[in-house]
Amino acid sequence: MFVLILDYRRGPDAVEPYLPAHIDWLKDGYARGLLLASGRQVPRTGGVILARGERAEVEAFAARDPFALHGVADYRIVEFAPSMTAPGLEQLAQ
Repeated sequence: MFVLILDYRRGPDAVEPYLPAHIDWLKDGYARGLLLASGRQVPRTGGVILARGERAEVEAFAARDPFALHGVADYRIVEFAPSMTAPGLEQLAQ
């Protein structure tokens, strides 16, 4: 499993023009079964995405994010192996 941490290079106003394309990119990731959860950081300085799959696949997918393509956000990808989960999330530890 992977945690993708997006950090905006500039303020939120810089990402707004690319937000519709970013949302379409997220929807594609969910449809492909790659993404598990996503949302904004609080305060809004970037975002966080939970993903699964092979590292190369996740890295290639992240590189196609319109935020990355247009240079308005940087990605940090952290791989981890969940060993414990809350009730109802046991599938994440598989």
